Amino acid sequence: MAGSVSWLLELQVQAGRSDELRALMEEMVSNTHAQEPGTQHYEWFMTADGRQCHLYERYADSAAALLHCQTFGARFAGRFMSLLTPTRCTVYGSPDASVQRALSALHPTYMGQAAGFHR
Repeated sequence: MAGSVSWLLELQVQAGRSDELRALMEEMVSNTHAQEPGTQHYEWFMTADGRQCHLYERYADSAAALLHCQTFGARFAGRFMSLLTPTRCTVYGSPDASVQRALSALHPTYMGQAAGFHR
């Protein structure tokens, strides 16, 4: 889909903190669903042992992605970073400069669409 921005954030869960993480996940999912209509996908995945987490996010456009980044920074970043250590971030699409700045601390790899479609 033209203009959409997505990313896959790979994370290591701090030992013994999976219960805290699950509570934070629920809060973040609820907030994102209720307050960010431009969020198209917001999905958390965990390994069976609870030590690794992947977070897949897709936004209608850069403005929606930036809104999420701003909300995350204001409401959730401190708790998130105390529970999780980012290990890799891959961004898909063509985010604008403001989104790239917002994601810069994650040192993402950017991948532009080469082929395909979205229904």
